Amino acid sequence: MSGTLFIVAAPSGAGKTSLTRALLERERGIQLSVSYTSRPPRPGEVDGVHYHFVSRPVFELMVERGEFFEHAVVHGDLKGTARKPVFDALAAGSDVLLEIDWQGARQVRAQVAGSVSVFILPPSRRELERRLRARASDSEAVIARRLADSREDSAHAAEFDYLVVNDRFEDALGDLLAIVAAQRLRSSNQLCRHAALLDDLLRAPD
Repeated sequence: MSGTLFIVAAPSGAGKTSLTRALLERERGIQLSVSYTSRPPRPGEVDGVHYHFVSRPVFELMVERGEFFEHAVVHGDLKGTARKPVFDALAAGSDVLLEIDWQGARQVRAQVAGSVSVFILPPSRRELERRLRARASDSEAVIARRLADSREDSAHAAEFDYLVVNDRFEDALGDLLAIVAAQRLRSSNQLCRHAALLDDLLRAPD
């Protein structure tokens, strides 16, 4: 039996990270795919938890070996999602959550059959801007860039299997939990999970 790869993407400020962290707390059977990066850890970051931190030469060697689903240059540093940890977890029957942008999601979906993709939308552009400003960590230029990027990101929402609008956090989290539950209840998954039960029910009487 194999697990399911859940891919979650969203414009910056839509609440993707908060929702996925809450989902992981509620659903212990899902593990987060940890990305690789060539940048050094920031204060408080832990290797293997926030990222797998490797040197640029090591990262580039991994690229040459084809070890990534996808990789990109992000603010001058390399960042990517490795194949082997994801495939190993799925083969062991564990569900995996991948938090990524729409471009990476497109690449991963093409390589992992049966993956389930979810796009998170903010309830309005005004609310998205309010959330970005509430962070109080970005300059006006950065906020303007993120708002501009959100239009490009949202233009690809139709590529995903599910859309969740994050207006009220608990409602959006409930939607994510329902998506996970629905996938686990698919007959293809249930037939594997309950093969022994079905064999017993279908056994001819002695």
